Amino acid sequence: MRQDIRVQRLIRTWQQGRLSRRELIRRLALMGFSLPAIAALLAACGGEAETPTTAPGGTTPATGETPAAGETPAAGGIPDYIDRSKLEGELNFYNWSEYHDPEVIAEFEQTYGVKVTQDTYASNEDLLAKLQGGATGYDVIVPSDYMVSIMINLGMLEPLDYNVIKTIEHIDPNNLKAYYDPENTYSIPYMWGTSGYSYDTAILGEDLESWKEVFEPGAEAQGKIVMLDDQREVIGAALMYLGYSINETSDEALAKVKELLLAQKPHVLAYSSQNNDDLLVAGEAVISHIWTGDALLAEQEREGLRYVIPKEGCTVWQDNLCVPASAPHKYTAMAFIDFMNRPDIAARNANFIWYGCPNKTAREQGLIDEAMLNHPGVYPPDEVWQRLQWIEDVGEDTLKFDRLWTEIKTA
Repeated sequence: MRQDIRVQRLIRTWQQGRLSRRELIRRLALMGFSLPAIAALLAACGGEAETPTTAPGGTTPATGETPAAGETPAAGGIPDYIDRSKLEGELNFYNWSEYHDPEVIAEFEQTYGVKVTQDTYASNEDLLAKLQGGATGYDVIVPSDYMVSIMINLGMLEPLDYNVIKTIEHIDPNNLKAYYDPENTYSIPYMWGTSGYSYDTAILGEDLESWKEVFEPGAEAQGKIVMLDDQREVIGAALMYLGYSINETSDEALAKVKELLLAQKPHVLAYSSQNNDDLLVAGEAVISHIWTGDALLAEQEREGLRYVIPKEGCTVWQDNLCVPASAPHKYTAMAFIDFMNRPDIAARNANFIWYGCPNKTAREQGLIDEAMLNHPGVYPPDEVWQRLQWIEDVGEDTLKFDRLWTEIKTA
């Protein structure tokens, strides 16, 4: 597609309220537009985004052009192994915020004749609490590694149907059969990344390399630190800084973590997983505990930002597409997961959000942005991999993390 046509489509999608301003800026930046050019383009297009239609339950339809009930899906595009007679007219997708290319969802809707309604969460614990609280309408969810393990043990996930999800053949074997689901019975990799920090080099210099800058900040960073609003991430980072495993649960270690986090708290601007990058771009924060993709996209919007995988290590994580056992549209959910793992679709999502893509075929076919493939923050070299750690389910000791997190947040 010609670039000018693609830009027109993006602007129109934004004006119709189906794409946030933030997502629009990100997409244009990935297309090579400078910030002054983007500002001029938005000023020239005129008008503000419309308010999108709200679906029942307060969630928002993925696009304003969903097919009517019973409408025939767009011709072509549905694999022969998908039984069209089993596809239902709706799908409820519970995902992290801004974690896919909106045009991908619109394409699924038009091709499969399925209306996708989306809701978002900010942490794995929020996802778990929502489902344990009785929410039964979600068809596809995106839990991280350790949360998959927890949900399997709680009987909350539906076994995946690989007679439908045949695109698993495109997933890199290195991303399959992970510790939390050894046979991929309940999960299939979606994206992966790390949780380091991003900072403003114009204020703090070029050579930061330790969690010390985050937990024991100098004067320039005090009051301008943003931490992820995620208990395992924050506590885990503190544990690594103190020389422990990210999954350490001893009372001695957690007492030291509590002391460290309480001492840090007066210097924390916010605990946020949803606008930590915005605060960094706006200059309100100078250091942000952050996930890879958000960090790299922020770099596109503000010069001088640098993403760091600290020398003490950081979290490596993998998010997964799963189907809750309570899903009302299970077959359609399987078809959606199959669609999301097509190499072209996986690449479009990865190029939009800038996270590591487990789709080996997409990489081999040159569908992933070359700059992203070559970025050590997205695909770390072997020596960096050696200091990355997976968050694991710690069983009943999770209650220790819960109590500690509550004490930090309410102090």
